[in-house]
Amino acid sequence: MLRKFLSQASIRRNFAVSSSSSLAFLRQCSSSSQNPNSHFVEHLEDSTEPPPSATISIDRTALYNPSEHSHELYAESELVKHLKNIIKFRGGPITVAEYMEEVLTNPKAGYYINRDVFGADGDFITSPEVSQMFGEMIGVWAMCLWEQMGKPNKVNLVELGPGRGTLLADLLRGASKFKNFMNSLQIHMVECSPALQKLQYENLKCTTEDGADGNEEKRINSTLAETPVSWHATLEQVPTGLPTIIIAHEFFDALPLHQFQKASRGWCEKMVDVTENSSFRFVLSPQPTPATLYLMKRCKWAETEEIAKLNHIEVCPKAMDLTQEISKRIGIDGGGALIIDYGLNGIVSNSLQAIRKHKFVDILDNPGSADLSAYVDFAAIRHSAEEVSGVSVHGPMTQSQFLGSLGINFRVEALLENCTEEQAESLRTGYWRLVGEGEAPFWEGPDDQTPIGMGTRYLAMAIVNQKQGVPVPFP
Repeated sequence: MLRKFLSQASIRRNFAVSSSSSLAFLRQCSSSSQNPNSHFVEHLEDSTEPPPSATISIDRTALYNPSEHSHELYAESELVKHLKNIIKFRGGPITVAEYMEEVLTNPKAGYYINRDVFGADGDFITSPEVSQMFGEMIGVWAMCLWEQMGKPNKVNLVELGPGRGTLLADLLRGASKFKNFMNSLQIHMVECSPALQKLQYENLKCTTEDGADGNEEKRINSTLAETPVSWHATLEQVPTGLPTIIIAHEFFDALPLHQFQKASRGWCEKMVDVTENSSFRFVLSPQPTPATLYLMKRCKWAETEEIAKLNHIEVCPKAMDLTQEISKRIGIDGGGALIIDYGLNGIVSNSLQAIRKHKFVDILDNPGSADLSAYVDFAAIRHSAEEVSGVSVHGPMTQSQFLGSLGINFRVEALLENCTEEQAESLRTGYWRLVGEGEAPFWEGPDDQTPIGMGTRYLAMAIVNQKQGVPVPFP
């Protein structure tokens, strides 16, 4: 979600992509019998085939719930104008990754930049907003890793995309009695949104002190832990040289991805273009694109049978590159990273989704007004990390298994002993959402408010310095 990180794309325009080798690979990986027009995605190239239907219909069976178009009329926003200008002056469509980057992190109008998008009043709810127990269990994991690291006197605790700061605030409150651990922490928040930075400052109960002299930078401390707190635009800006614990909860799912669709001529990248009536549409690139290099890399990690049954593939170069950056830091400085997100332990097909006011909407509908995210390819994260020496990868396991092994069952029982009936209902609902699967069987309230369990939809994976052994609770 970080603008500067996103702008440092590892896919450069000056990549020398060999058209012949790329085309050969793309054809080899795809079935020539597939009719590209069966998915109603228009092509940029001239073709003697009948024109596609005017109705754009994208296969969205991989989503948890189908999307819907709002059919509402919106005044054209500055972001919409900006996207159309990019396409106009470039003289052609942009990738889905470029579209995501602008929609989510445009400095002036990006979805995350100037608003609070979390919680009941926002567009979606994350695990830390569901229950304090989530942050507390992450704190248990962090303390166990700190002990495996040899209880260093100083450690960088880094959260990528901290949202409101709820997870870290609950972590610090839960760990407050463990003084040696708390005293070792130096907190680093990797966040690009000024609005969310302000919320994080408030939720961590931060105070600002002037430096020893007027020329020094002001010091910010969290009164929850009497711990220094710093904000950074990218992980690269976080100081190195100390053992590091990195938490990435629902961060990878918002990194820009590239979508490829199987066509008669091979795998083609899906792009975003503007129609004659000035609406957005999907098209397919007639030529191999720079992202084809990452598609080739991802397919080499997969079984031929896995690829053969797919008509769509999503690849996220940002996730691959960030994983390697994390792994190199951990391999040199020590420590570990915990990644929790919704995703699959294998190639992800057509999962990109837009959420507005807790409902799925069309991806191209009023860009900038809805969150965009996609399933995380945990297998690609694992392979990316394993290319770096000095680290080991563990998982993924389901969020239900992860939290259960860390003791969330005992924690909810302890909390239920001293609470009101209203608090007990909230605890039971929050517990189910974190570890349950499907609709809560105990729910007696309105059907449209039935708690839905995230326990199996979300996965947890750890990357640690291999000298530290296996992190809890991974087998």
